[in-house]
Amino acid sequence: MPLSAAQRATFGVWISFLLAAPVPLRAGDLTPEDVIAKHLQSLGSAQVRAGLKSRVVEGTATYKLLVGGSGQLAGKAGLDSEGRKSRIVLKVTAPQYSGEQLIWDGEKTSVAATYADKTYSDFGDFLKGQDAPLREGLLGGVLVTAWPLLDVQERKAKLTYQGIKKFEGREFQVIRYRPKKGTDLAIRLYFEPETFRHAMTTYQVSIQAGIGANDVESARQQETQYRIEERFGDFQNSDGLTLPFHYELRFTKELQNGFTKLLEWDVAVTRVLNNVSLDPRNFQIK
Repeated sequence: MPLSAAQRATFGVWISFLLAAPVPLRAGDLTPEDVIAKHLQSLGSAQVRAGLKSRVVEGTATYKLLVGGSGQLAGKAGLDSEGRKSRIVLKVTAPQYSGEQLIWDGEKTSVAATYADKTYSDFGDFLKGQDAPLREGLLGGVLVTAWPLLDVQERKAKLTYQGIKKFEGREFQVIRYRPKKGTDLAIRLYFEPETFRHAMTTYQVSIQAGIGANDVESARQQETQYRIEERFGDFQNSDGLTLPFHYELRFTKELQNGFTKLLEWDVAVTRVLNNVSLDPRNFQIK
């Protein structure tokens, strides 16, 4: 049945509307720039982000040895940051181990020796040799002002969008992060697919022990797998910024002979102070 003039006009309007309507970007259409732009929007308005200079985060912390031992210790957490500087303190009170103190002062990395005999923990020793998480402002995620996606153009890191990937049953938008200054670490940033809030970062590397005195000794050298995993959740508003109030930091060391050590710091944020004055000595080992 032929359409009337009125019906043709109405049909034409609907076609025009459909053609003009924005088409949602599919995962394959996204670029790293798209993901970062949406991530920054999820963090807060451009005006609020531009006014951010410093931050102090305080919370309770629980240190747990999950594999390769057992036990847990209660303690405190503190994340101080100013511009690209950051200091992460994970403190416990124990006879032999006092926790971790990790600093990037804008020029160099400092890691505290935290055992009673002035030696480093496995985690601290690892970050001394592989300092990209601190140097790049990645460790601590958006809880620190050093977070590199806040000034990604200045960082000049190479970013590669790797699509939507599943992790423990959840889907994430994933970006591979390669610092301008090289690193052996494979660094991946995970974002919630709907909100684009930063939910996780993983760092992985395999390190071969040094060459032995002869072929037999070299063959016996152990390869060690390392992994750092940060998880963020319980997002809340703080002075116009959406920040995670739950932070998990895990470190895994796996030897070739099968021995594995897995430890975790579980942090519950209790207070966030934005744009506070920080003493320069905050970014020194104490």
